[in-house]
Amino acid sequence: MRARCEGFTYLTILFVIAFIGIGLAVAGQVWHTQALRDREADLLFAGDQYRLAIQRYYLSGPRQFPRSLEDLLRDPRQPGIARYLRKLYFDPVTGKSEWGLVRAPDGGIMGVYSTSDDKPIKTGGFSVADAAFEGAEKYSDWRFVYAGQTQAPSTSQQQPGQGQAPFPQQQSGQAQPPATFSPPAQPQSPMFPAPGPMR
Repeated sequence: MRARCEGFTYLTILFVIAFIGIGLAVAGQVWHTQALRDREADLLFAGDQYRLAIQRYYLSGPRQFPRSLEDLLRDPRQPGIARYLRKLYFDPVTGKSEWGLVRAPDGGIMGVYSTSDDKPIKTGGFSVADAAFEGAEKYSDWRFVYAGQTQAPSTSQQQPGQGQAPFPQQQSGQAQPPATFSPPAQPQSPMFPAPGPMR
């Protein structure tokens, strides 16, 4: 009888340990998923800040795109201090300061994107500005672009630190670049604040 009771107690302990392990695994998966969602939200915020800063830069002087992201912190075209971005953001997905750069035909920067090829959790429900992200297969397809008044904007796979030569125009028969969102040159809605440097 004692052996039977001891065997039953042993099995009960094993079941309890197994249930605790399953609970911890589920909790860990939920935490991991939520952490990814938080990083996605941070990526959408940082990318939107870059896009709006590029827009302000473009509309606050000669219709030119910044030559580097640092130009958004201090516009070299202005005699005084003109800021369009308060700080340079890290890529929340990779945790690095490097961003992929979308090059304009003149060699300037018209947008940024994460260099991560991981598959996003979020695949729908984006804002109007990010409608092109619907169904994207990887984070690097989320391209935060302001096309300005360019006639034929083209995207570049160029990584930070590479040459600054303009991206060649697309020829007929070649693959077209990913779709990008081009807000109006003179935005009127709260989504796109009036152009001008930060005070």
